[in-house]
Amino acid sequence: MITLEPIARPDAPLARRNPVAKLAAAMLFAFPLMATLDPVAPAIAIAVELAVLPLFGVHPGLLARRAWPLLAAGGGILVTLVLFAADRSGRVLLDAGPIVVTSGVLITALGLVLRLFAVALPGVIVFATTDPTDLADALIQNAKAPARFAIGALAAFRLVPLLGQEWQMITMARRARGVESGRSPVARLRLFVSTAFTLLVGAIRRGTRLAVAMDARGFDSGVPRTFARRQRFVAADWLLVVGATAIAGAALAVSVALGTFRPLIG
Repeated sequence: MITLEPIARPDAPLARRNPVAKLAAAMLFAFPLMATLDPVAPAIAIAVELAVLPLFGVHPGLLARRAWPLLAAGGGILVTLVLFAADRSGRVLLDAGPIVVTSGVLITALGLVLRLFAVALPGVIVFATTDPTDLADALIQNAKAPARFAIGALAAFRLVPLLGQEWQMITMARRARGVESGRSPVARLRLFVSTAFTLLVGAIRRGTRLAVAMDARGFDSGVPRTFARRQRFVAADWLLVVGATAIAGAALAVSVALGTFRPLIG
């Protein structure tokens, strides 16, 4: 079952920080890493991210289960670049007919895969350590986000687990009617697309009902709302944001000092 509930210890030092501070720190930490294609800066960033996991109260095994799509995406990028990259510069490491693997291809692929992990892991850590209700409250109170947007995002987080359940129900209902793909990959793909379309239609209908219900409860009226949970932005939250920005800048500085910096543009 899909779940977006926090998986960290609530008493961990960084897990207790303001949700907006954690979200801002993740964005400011990841954004500078998108400016380079070399593997050094993202490798340093990933090492820092793994080193601070205990401070967030997250077990590496639980994080790996939450971030498994990143591993699949990284493997796909690596295989695609190794097989189809146009730039084959560098020393030839493998020459097997149409498949030519060079050191330049591997460095480029490694840089892209590491950058994917370095940019995405902060977001995974933030949402793995943040309660969706606290995030919505902090967005309204500290980031001054519209209540309609924040509560709508909260509702989306709460409804995501239902998608996995509905997928299973649709699959089981079709299997009960004898609709199966068997061993045919074409039939399996067709059935997958059909199931995804059915799930999409159901999600749109649920979203429409939710929007109507929110309008009926005055979420778009502009009237100030009260909060059951107060979210405070204290000095420790500012330190988290500044520290994340400084570490990202230091990673880029090390890359430049080592001469491996490869700007994304230019």
